Amino acid sequence: MNAIENAVEKTLVMHAPIVESRSLLWRSEADTQAFAEQFAQQLAARPALRNAYVELHGELGAGKTSLVRHLLRALGVPGRVKSPTYTVVEPYSLPNFNIWHFDFYRFNDPREWEDAGFRDIFASPGLKLAEWPEKAAAHVPPADLAIKIEVLASEARSVQLCAGTATGVALLACLR
Repeated sequence: MNAIENAVEKTLVMHAPIVESRSLLWRSEADTQAFAEQFAQQLAARPALRNAYVELHGELGAGKTSLVRHLLRALGVPGRVKSPTYTVVEPYSLPNFNIWHFDFYRFNDPREWEDAGFRDIFASPGLKLAEWPEKAAAHVPPADLAIKIEVLASEARSVQLCAGTATGVALLACLR
């Protein structure tokens, strides 16, 4: 088990136990996009799911940011969808809800959490999507849904969806 897998397992153990899980295979970028579009359709159809916290796990280049870009596009976010690697968070406002895309890759100091107002963001309604959540594990709430993406030798992606809450189970039930 590599360092990322250890951190992912540690994060998931520290949080609520996994209620349900499902495995997927994304053979291409088109599969990633199709999943994101289905996810967006479920969020549009079921407003209660818009207050979910989704963790995205995987090595650099696994496709976490690509998944988020496809999801945001499918939700109707206009303009350029930027990676929050340096800003840590990119907010998006849609007519019916807010979305925050976090990237904790460069997160080092717990004071950043308080200074940036992340506690308030996580307490507010809206969809929170976090890359590298293990870097902020002591601060983030339990994930409703954790998505672990692993690159296979064929460049396909093995994807594990793990629901940790009732909201996550509801999301998982909607996603194929």
